[in-house]
Amino acid sequence: MAVPEIANHCWSADFMSDALWDGRRFRTFNVVDDYNREALAIEVDTSLPSTRVTRVLDRIAEWRGLPAKLRFDNGPEFTAVAVADWAEQHQVELEFIKPGRPMQNGFIERFNRTYREAVLDMYIFESLDEVRRQTDEWLEIYNHHRPHDSLGGMPPSEYLIKHETGNLYS
Repeated sequence: MAVPEIANHCWSADFMSDALWDGRRFRTFNVVDDYNREALAIEVDTSLPSTRVTRVLDRIAEWRGLPAKLRFDNGPEFTAVAVADWAEQHQVELEFIKPGRPMQNGFIERFNRTYREAVLDMYIFESLDEVRRQTDEWLEIYNHHRPHDSLGGMPPSEYLIKHETGNLYS
């Protein structure tokens, strides 16, 4: 996959699922900027319909701006009219990967694996609030402190700042 040359060129999104200690299922909606691998959101709940997806995208856009393109699979939440209407309203291109080809969405797939290993598989959660709290703590580390090999050993936030100032190699 080609790495975008600027932030907000392409965001990748995907869902994950897991269960609380008592067996209740929950899902996460994950969004990553492909440019600097920054995790823009992880929404956690028992149900995440397409209208919730668009609210999360609006929330990200408030502080980050809109992407030129969104890439995801052909899941029902992503192919819903609400997401298509949102994209048209905001002039965001939707790019759907081919069914059964997760490697076409490699940035989010790699992120999902990291999140699963570091959070979902690491803890036993009794409530959604616990999942959210641990996820928020981990996102702070992932985005602002954890070095990424693909970013020259910088965390996503540092990589973005250096790019915006044109000072990539200092």
